[in-house]
Amino acid sequence: MMTSLTIADLARRTGLTSRTLRFYDARGLVVAQRTPAGGRVYGPAEVARLHQVTALKRAGFALAQIGALLGGQALDIARMIDAQLGALDAERDRLDEAVATLRSARARLDAGHNLDIDTFCTLIRQGETAMTDQAAWKRVADRYFSPEDQARWAERKYALAPDNFDAEAYQANWADLGSRIGAALPLDPASEAAQAFLVEWTTLLGPFNALADERMKGEVVSLYDRMDEWSGEVSPGFTFAVWEFIKAASRLRKAPGSV
Repeated sequence: MMTSLTIADLARRTGLTSRTLRFYDARGLVVAQRTPAGGRVYGPAEVARLHQVTALKRAGFALAQIGALLGGQALDIARMIDAQLGALDAERDRLDEAVATLRSARARLDAGHNLDIDTFCTLIRQGETAMTDQAAWKRVADRYFSPEDQARWAERKYALAPDNFDAEAYQANWADLGSRIGAALPLDPASEAAQAFLVEWTTLLGPFNALADERMKGEVVSLYDRMDEWSGEVSPGFTFAVWEFIKAASRLRKAPGSV
């Protein structure tokens, strides 16, 4: 069992970005331990604290409020898990696996057992992917796109998107691909395995490329380049590290429409 994680390992396993983790450290929300060389490492206490911060953030608290709420005092971890369970209830059918994991963690706490790093990383990742509902995406869209931009997107989607398009299945495919790529990282973008992932990515982009013009494609690339600013609110099914990897693999192949 692992007793600590580097910042890169924690980012990969939770879906948060290293930039977000460094920001939380600078704000005093989740202060990492330091190696003799000055590198950040996270033990069970720090990962538990990170779980508390992300759970409160998804519950709607601002970072300043979270800092005041935590205030150096130990919070009831079981209460944090209960809060995540409440958020998942509305999507119970789609998130059965996440709910089962959370209930298992609560049972371990009730039995008097401590939660390990693996469990906390799973809870954080599942909490992040739980925020894929339309309301969360609307909040992100409102921040980066004007009402006119959103109307233009909606009009094109209405005109070109097939009536039988299964949005949930499409999102599940992105989550599956993103998970597999994330598990394979670090990976040489020029490798055969990386280029095979790029082919899958490009194929999955087919429905989007069928309705998007060049302006829309550029807007999407710009949005995902700023993913570290909003990935704590809603998940597209992959992490910023996966996005950067796909861009690197795409540059090597120079495949049209691959990102």
